[in-house]
Amino acid sequence: MGRVLGCLFAATLAAISCGCGGAVSTKTRLPIGQRPIARDATKEELLGKYNAAAEGVKSVNATVELRPTAGSAYSGVIEEYHEVKVFLLAARPEKIRMIGQVAVIGKTVFDMASDGETFRVSIPPKNKFIVGNVAAERVSEKPIENLRPHHLVDALLWPVVHKAETVLLEEFNDENARYYVLTVLRGGYQTEILRKIWFDRADLQVVRLQTFGPKGALLSDARFSNWQPVIGDQERVSGSAPAGPGAFPMAISIARPHDDYKLDLRVLKVMLNEDLPADRFKLEQPSGSELVRVGEPGEKTQP
Repeated sequence: MGRVLGCLFAATLAAISCGCGGAVSTKTRLPIGQRPIARDATKEELLGKYNAAAEGVKSVNATVELRPTAGSAYSGVIEEYHEVKVFLLAARPEKIRMIGQVAVIGKTVFDMASDGETFRVSIPPKNKFIVGNVAAERVSEKPIENLRPHHLVDALLWPVVHKAETVLLEEFNDENARYYVLTVLRGGYQTEILRKIWFDRADLQVVRLQTFGPKGALLSDARFSNWQPVIGDQERVSGSAPAGPGAFPMAISIARPHDDYKLDLRVLKVMLNEDLPADRFKLEQPSGSELVRVGEPGEKTQP
């Protein structure tokens, strides 16, 4: 029986290859120079490369063009917002400041800051000042109002993978590229996925960083591309070789599925490892603005 099936299969292939009256396949040969090469690496090599890049960035001072998109096919409404010019500061462990302005007239549309525990958001066009704990859940039915400064921290200041953490290695292939994926596990009573780190095997560069919450919830899905050489400010001034990662992604896309929004960032200018004074991350409530406290009873307090 097996021999009969084998003969039938061979006959079918022969009929397809002959075309049975018409060609059913095409063949494209890529020149040798255009054929991607999938590089090999061990788990230890990938971890070392990732941690070196993570530890090499102590602070980020960047000017970016930010384009938010709110909603999805699941919510039934997709809203694309105009591009905003953003002056962005980030420093370890979890400090971040973002000032967004309308590109043409330079009018500030938002000013956000977070120290890893509390976030503050000033929205001058609405004369509102929002304060809350970074652990606060999504509170608004309007996705763009759930934008928080600390949502960008992991995409800019990568968390280091420690030796005590359990890490798995796998390959993932599709029609466009081949990848290595490191899966970092969260320990405790029940083992769960904490983070997935994707490397493009064409150059072993990190191209994707996924962060998961309890019960496997995908909190953040950040993608990185257009890596360009960058040196730190202190290394440039001293004239010595750069101690930082040596490169930075000039295009970053951050999706927050549970917050129902996405941010596309195009980096125009970036400086790494500057000494950023603490007062540059301080954001005070503008005089006369309405104070809104997120996650507290009543959620609204007049100044």
